[in-house]
Amino acid sequence: MDLFAPQPTDNLLPCDGIVNDLGIMLSDDRALYQQLLDKLPWQSDQVTLFGKTHITTRKIVWMGDTSSGSDQALTYTYSGHTRPIQPWHSSVFHVKQLIEQRLLELGIAAQFNSCLLNYYPSGEDGMGYHADDEPELGHQPIIASLSLGATRKFVFKHKAHNKKTQDKVELYLESGQLVVMRGDTQQYWKHSITKTKKVDEGRISLTFRHMLNHP
Repeated sequence: MDLFAPQPTDNLLPCDGIVNDLGIMLSDDRALYQQLLDKLPWQSDQVTLFGKTHITTRKIVWMGDTSSGSDQALTYTYSGHTRPIQPWHSSVFHVKQLIEQRLLELGIAAQFNSCLLNYYPSGEDGMGYHADDEPELGHQPIIASLSLGATRKFVFKHKAHNKKTQDKVELYLESGQLVVMRGDTQQYWKHSITKTKKVDEGRISLTFRHMLNHP
């Protein structure tokens, strides 16, 4: 046992937010990875930057509650594009419930109604620095991110530009590992999945969140 490993209640950020590393929480992570890879309706993501739209090799699925009677209730818009929602896959919904129960045991009340899944085919697929600060997520959102597949580097960088806050926080996320971002994290920090040529295996991330319904 690593005596210096962070505890679930430890805050990995030095200031302006809370990030908890809950460690490996799934024993069947490899089987779940293959099931989601084979069964979900993956689509290439679209990102518009400076007026130019890019089609990514990274693929996504946006899923969640559709029982309100209108799939439009939980549409999600980021990078200039709106993502239509898919109904919950049974395995993803089960994982959602497991995460909610684990957080409750730590005194964190969270009810997730949606999940954005990203598939990175290899280490050459990544995600640039960004914050999950869209209006649909509300103030101080709780976002639980579960990793499956290849180990990848996850980096936090403070949005401010001064010596006090320039330090980066780096994690190597393993298959089955759960990280929770909450408090002011999205307001003050950006995060990224860095690209690398050293990884040739795929990774799937499941980021559970609560979206606000708009009439």
